[in-house]
Amino acid sequence: MLRLFFVSSLCCLLISATGAAEEKILERVSPSAVGMDEARLERIDRVVADGLRRENMPGCVVLVGHKGKVVFEKAYGFRQLKPQRVPMTLDTVFDLASLTKPVSTATSIMMLIEQGKIDVNAPASKYLPEFTSHGKDQITIKQLLTHQGGLIPDNSIKDYQDGRKVAFQKIHDLSLRAAPGEKFMYTDVGFIVLGEIIERLSGQTQDEFTRKNIFGPLGMMETGYTPAEPLKERSAVTQERNETWMQGEVHDPRAYAMDGIAGHAGLFSTAQDLARYAQMVLNGGTLAGTRILKAETVKEMTQPIEVSSGIRSLGWDKQTGYSSNKGDLLSDQAIGHGGFTGTALWIDPGQDLFVIFLSNRVHPDGNGSVNSLAGRIATIAAAAID
Repeated sequence: MLRLFFVSSLCCLLISATGAAEEKILERVSPSAVGMDEARLERIDRVVADGLRRENMPGCVVLVGHKGKVVFEKAYGFRQLKPQRVPMTLDTVFDLASLTKPVSTATSIMMLIEQGKIDVNAPASKYLPEFTSHGKDQITIKQLLTHQGGLIPDNSIKDYQDGRKVAFQKIHDLSLRAAPGEKFMYTDVGFIVLGEIIERLSGQTQDEFTRKNIFGPLGMMETGYTPAEPLKERSAVTQERNETWMQGEVHDPRAYAMDGIAGHAGLFSTAQDLARYAQMVLNGGTLAGTRILKAETVKEMTQPIEVSSGIRSLGWDKQTGYSSNKGDLLSDQAIGHGGFTGTALWIDPGQDLFVIFLSNRVHPDGNGSVNSLAGRIATIAAAAID
């Protein structure tokens, strides 16, 4: 009986310790506890208030993490203005738009590289034999990840009207705009191809693959494609489609035509979930004892790659014409990305810092603008480090 009591007590202690450790992941602390200036961080309030006054967006959520802790987390404004006003909340679910590219697609590709299923320098046609015409057989995985494949930014929306299978076929038949490796041209098409490769090699939809291999293991339980209730009810409204407000329905028309699941857009998430992803990157591929990627894989993903008009990394931006949401004080190690709907995520290993800005700037009329605002917030966050 004594032995049984000891074993039972030990199990309870282990469970308690595990729970306590889980609670401490990204716990909220005062900025001073991790060497940040709280007064400087509070300047974010003024920047956001100015953006709301100028109608840059109806609302937003800002989250800043440093040294494994959350030091700033606030919701502002509204997640819906029409047909009625609904306040923004910290647990609002956002259409991430092109943040899908690095968080879902590039991370999946890096995982497949790590598993030996993909060679980053191999041509994409090795995994998609149909992807060969008009010189596309020379486009490598690395060139797709860095937007140097020479592909058109977006092909006609008409190419998607007959569903996923036909859409892929139309992409396979596209001509090039430039020779592979010659020029940086930001392209949704290239990441749609990468999404197709993920499906082909895994035998799963990208939604299934990422849920099982990335988001589930990281505890990102409110991240994925085509959100169901009640996540849909908590989603920030974007614009109208067919006289119906889009809420929990992907804004991007091509992703929408592909059943909401694509390599370039379609992912939904919350600021809290993205914080878990960002911390995983800063931890070198692990979170709460769960390893998603090897440290060397994360290092490879974040290494600078010179392109014709700046610096990218595998799936991420570093310093190009798309970096206005980066701000001025992040280190050269920082990686980040933005999304058309008004989202931005920057992760800076050099300062052990991440900055998340999520808005639905396209609501209600598509006229909002937040890139410079998000950049100012990133600058403030970096400036607050003592």
